[in-house]
Amino acid sequence: MHVYPAIDIRGGNAVRLVQGDYSREKVYSINPVDVALKFKEAGASRLHVVDLDGALEGELVNKDIIKKIVEKCGLFVQVGGGVRSVNRISEYLSAGASRVILGSAAVEDEGFVKDAVRFFGDKVAVGVDALGGKVAIGGWKKVTDIDAYGFCEKLRDDGVKTVICTDISRDGVLGGTNLSAYERLVGIKGLRVIASGGITYYDELEKLKDMGVRGAVIGKAVYDGAIDLGRAVRMCEDAR
Repeated sequence: MHVYPAIDIRGGNAVRLVQGDYSREKVYSINPVDVALKFKEAGASRLHVVDLDGALEGELVNKDIIKKIVEKCGLFVQVGGGVRSVNRISEYLSAGASRVILGSAAVEDEGFVKDAVRFFGDKVAVGVDALGGKVAIGGWKKVTDIDAYGFCEKLRDDGVKTVICTDISRDGVLGGTNLSAYERLVGIKGLRVIASGGITYYDELEKLKDMGVRGAVIGKAVYDGAIDLGRAVRMCEDAR
């Protein structure tokens, strides 16, 4: 299982939100590139980078910073936030990103998902963010009536190979992740699941790894010291 330390960018800064609430923001660094390099130094092989402004506005607001992260760190970087066209996917991949995450657009436009998979294959993933089991879009501001589990099955049927699934209620509160949800999701054959949202404890990483989750995105727990990134990487990736 791969570990993905998270770098969420808003206003050019590396920040963390609480349960996706843009009014509950903590700035951890004014230089996200430095954060990426520190994660690399700690042993990270992969990064999860999100343009929070982009997710909210539907544009690639912080793309220049993200491109610098990709260029400077030389790691496997998956990028999301405001990716709503094939051209934007191509732009990030051309800049060296290893995988591009579709968000709201994947919910609103099935044709876009199919086109993205046809053109870029496994270099495209979909972020499925859920609150109360329902998919949320628009920077987590709008909760739809779409069942998150059923949506993941549909994505698999449309050719998507990887989903990054976040329980919004667990995100940024250091209260533990939704293990039962991921245990159910890994039962969808042909779909690789990356867990995100609330991962706080080492034993959660062990459980996620044992149940077959393919990746774990860790945010606030790394920034606040609840999880040592180097230890987490060694636990989860040494056997790969």
